[in-house]
Amino acid sequence: MAQDNNGRFQLNLIQYWQLWQGQTEIHVAWRQQRLIAALAIYGPRQRGYLSGLLWPESPEARAKESLRTTVHLISRQVPDLLKSEGQMLSLADNVSVDLHQLLKEIKNFEQPDAQMDEDHLSHLRSGDLLPGWYDDWVLIEQQRLRNIRLRAFLLLARRWLGRGDIQKALEAAESALEIEPLHESCVELLMSAEVRAGNRARALRTFEAFSTSLDIELGIAPSKNLMRLAEDIHSSNGGFH
Repeated sequence: MAQDNNGRFQLNLIQYWQLWQGQTEIHVAWRQQRLIAALAIYGPRQRGYLSGLLWPESPEARAKESLRTTVHLISRQVPDLLKSEGQMLSLADNVSVDLHQLLKEIKNFEQPDAQMDEDHLSHLRSGDLLPGWYDDWVLIEQQRLRNIRLRAFLLLARRWLGRGDIQKALEAAESALEIEPLHESCVELLMSAEVRAGNRARALRTFEAFSTSLDIELGIAPSKNLMRLAEDIHSSNGGFH
């Protein structure tokens, strides 16, 4: 995400944690990063909620003291980044967050008449939330974002396949499969797009790779519907239904 020149903050949580104010990158320690990220993800929260979230294994008094210290450090190092109103903490109104921007884009292009360009697709493909962070609350939010991106790619693949925009449908289905390799709807859409692109052999290889992975990972076979699709593609007439 680009940085502006008017002193606003830009916080990036996708692919990596990064904070900018205007053209200046701001570096803070891990403890401060965690609190800033939590406020960006969850919005305004009570101090008691945040201390329990960020220091779940500490006694309550120690967790609250850790939070007070962290708030003090942020307020000293990055003035005006936080808002404190009694027991409520939040990020300032002039903080833009790439996660919020991505979710807004996804909501907008879920509309039937929405137009998608390469920049939007690039943002959607841009990666996971805070990779390498293993706090329980981060892992939950990482999975939530992956699910949102997966649904968006599936929606786009179906939409573009229906409109006959086969190359875009292929790209969307492939991106969905990268997020969830064992998701049968991703495989079905990818095979459908490959058939529409005239590449039946590739569609069958997609099915075979998925079938093998499913057997190795889960010890199960593809659904009857997917096997029927593969059989149709493999048949002499190559009929696709």
